[in-house]
Amino acid sequence: MTNSERPGPLEGLRVIEIGDRGEVAGKLLADAGAEVIRVEPPAGARSRQIGPFVGDRADVNHSLAFHARNTSKRSVTLDLESERGRDLWRRLVGWAEVVIDSSGPDVLDGSAAGYDAFDDDRLVWCSITPFGLTGPWRDWAHADLVNLALGGSMMSTGYEDHDLPPIRPDGEHTVAMSNEYAVSAILAALWLRDDDRPGAGRGEFIDVSIHESASATTEGSFANWEYMGRVVQRQTGRHASADGTPPWQYVCADGKYILLMGGGVPREKRILDALIAWIEETKPELAERLRAPEVEVVLYRDPRSHPEVRTMVATAIGEFVQSRPSEEVYRRGQSLHLPWGLVRKPEENLDDPQWEDRGFFWTGEAPGHPTPVRYAGAPYLMNASPVRLRRRPPLLGEHNHEVYVGMLGVEQAELAKLAQAGAI
Repeated sequence: MTNSERPGPLEGLRVIEIGDRGEVAGKLLADAGAEVIRVEPPAGARSRQIGPFVGDRADVNHSLAFHARNTSKRSVTLDLESERGRDLWRRLVGWAEVVIDSSGPDVLDGSAAGYDAFDDDRLVWCSITPFGLTGPWRDWAHADLVNLALGGSMMSTGYEDHDLPPIRPDGEHTVAMSNEYAVSAILAALWLRDDDRPGAGRGEFIDVSIHESASATTEGSFANWEYMGRVVQRQTGRHASADGTPPWQYVCADGKYILLMGGGVPREKRILDALIAWIEETKPELAERLRAPEVEVVLYRDPRSHPEVRTMVATAIGEFVQSRPSEEVYRRGQSLHLPWGLVRKPEENLDDPQWEDRGFFWTGEAPGHPTPVRYAGAPYLMNASPVRLRRRPPLLGEHNHEVYVGMLGVEQAELAKLAQAGAI
């Protein structure tokens, strides 16, 4: 049996997704084999209006942003403001095991269509909202920029020149963060529901806060403040730190950038010895610097002690990599188990043999594009239950007939009336 024939790890799981902030969660479940139905308003999801577009033609079916986050799903349209639309919604939820609701606080509850309207104790309902469903911030307006700022990520991101503003990553970054947490919570809830221990067998209501998800990903910022009372400072091209650190990025001899995690400083003596031997081949004077007796004390004891010695080590390594071609620095550094990598343009990753060997890119159709395209795949491989591209991103309302007539039993004539009335 080939990978394309094997069932995914979530094969058979029935999921309804509604709202604009749960797309990544739905995609992760759908690519893993779940049957995910994306419920959109008749005019289409907000992300269908976000460019870039196939052929630079703005169209609800040509958004690359929508394509990237909606692989393997079906799409139906539904107007929840109409009574007939709400009836269809209730029937959809009756079919589902999981609901991903990112429509916003009180949107479904205000129409008697939220979690409390359904008497199904095995249903897993995951709410994804900007600030959670409780607390004084629950109704605040949301934007990715707001959650990155309030969540703390932006304080650690940008240039060490603090006369310049911090920098935010693009692409609804906090939504992606929260959706990763949402999937983990959904899978945990399903595991508990299906467990055979006493008291199991029930679903869960999950309340995911985008703000709290962002706050939980600030890495060392919280720990530094909580345990040591220190505030980390953003630094150009490297981790934020309470103390200044040497550069991590250098221009190599061929004009390309290399990034040396931690300034390139090894954390084990055997790796340091191997690095010194490599440096000695062409730069013996730098190798001699790294043989100074105080180096090992600084590297393998308290990293905050003698910062001037640590800076000397990082500077020597930086001088060396600037004298060599970037590919050599990358490949040989990796062979020594050093976390060094090339700084590439996005398109340069498309031909990297590592990505190719692991089958990271998935080839499939994209609505509006005349030839197959490559999608970013999953960051994990499962040999018995493959995660893969199961269907191209859907056209707006493409599966109305299949879902409403074929699955829910709506009569063909009734479907036409629903469309005419604007309920779908």
